[in-house]
Amino acid sequence: MPIVFENIHKAFGDKVILDGVDFRIDDGECFFIVGASGAGKSVMIKHLIGLLRPDQGEIYLDGEEVSRLSERDLYPVRKKCAMVFQNATLFDSMTCAENVALPLRKHTGRSHGQALEAARERLELVHMQDFADSYPAELGDGMKKRVAIARALTLDPRYVLFDEPTTSLDPVSARRTDALIRSLCDDLGVTSVVVSHDLVSIFSIADRIAMLYKGHLRMLGTPKEFQETDDPVVRQFVRGEAEGPMDV
Repeated sequence: MPIVFENIHKAFGDKVILDGVDFRIDDGECFFIVGASGAGKSVMIKHLIGLLRPDQGEIYLDGEEVSRLSERDLYPVRKKCAMVFQNATLFDSMTCAENVALPLRKHTGRSHGQALEAARERLELVHMQDFADSYPAELGDGMKKRVAIARALTLDPRYVLFDEPTTSLDPVSARRTDALIRSLCDDLGVTSVVVSHDLVSIFSIADRIAMLYKGHLRMLGTPKEFQETDDPVVRQFVRGEAEGPMDV
C-alpha cells in the first residue's frame, strides 16, 4: 500500500488528539480526511512528512516505515510527498516564477535560468503561466493557492498533502481549486490527501473519506456511503448541523 497509518496515537500534554487510528490510502486516490475542528486532521498528515512524530504506532510510505526516520533520512520522503499549507506561504519579495523555482534551485542544483524555465512549466499546469512575473501581493487568494500548488509540484512528487485548501477562498476560487486537485489525480496520477471541512469539496471530488471523531476513526468510505450512513455523528457532519451527537 502507498500510505498506511497503523495504530497512530498522539497527545499534546494531557490532551489526546489521536487514539489508535488506522487506515490506508491507495495509489492515485483523492482521499479526504474530515472531522470537526480539533479532531486531529492536520495533525494526522503532518506525521507523514515528519513535522510531527507519533507517540505510538507506525506510518508506512511505499512500504517503508517513515515515522522514526532522522531529519536527513526524511529528505527523500519530503521530495516525493509535498505539502500545500492552509496559507499559501509564498515569499512576497519574489515573483511567482521565482517562488516556484526555489525548490528546484535548492534540491536539484539547476541554474537560476533553468529553474525559472521549469517553474513556468509548473505554473502552466495550474493555469498561472500568465502571472509568472507577478508578485504574490498582486494576486487574489485563489491564485496564490494555485502558485503554491505549482511549487509543490516542482520535484514531481507522487503524493501531495493539502491542508484546508479552500479555506478563505470565495466559492468560484474554491471550486477551481477542487478541479485542480482532482486533475492532479486524474491527469498526473498524483495521490492527493486533503484535509477539509468543505462539504462541497468533499462530495464532489473525493474518492474516499476518513472521518476522525474524538481521537478515533469514526468512518471510512466513499462519498455515497457517507451520504447514506445511519451513523448519527456522521449524518450530523454531512448535514452541517451545529447541535446534536457531535456535541455529546
